[in-house]
Amino acid sequence: MNTTKSDAPRSHRGFAAMDQSKQREIASRGGKAAHAQGRAHEFTADEARAAGRKGGETVSRDRDHMARIGRAGGQRRGENLAKARTSDATAE
Repeated sequence: MNTTKSDAPRSHRGFAAMDQSKQREIASRGGKAAHAQGRAHEFTADEARAAGRKGGETVSRDRDHMARIGRAGGQRRGENLAKARTSDATAE
């Protein structure tokens, strides 16, 4: 069995032990403080579009990676079609 660090049991202390609403409250205060100090940045639609395009161009340069994800998508689609056909056949 391949054990990794994430397989080990962990104790939830500090931030992780808080309920979700308390975590959200603290995170919200941090975001508001960052904006008040001028350290936060909000992307405009044009900036976000340019960043997405840049990332997409970078990823698509790796042809092996693109082939792997395309193949995986095609296989998944085939599996879904096969499941749909079997569920249609059993419904009749």
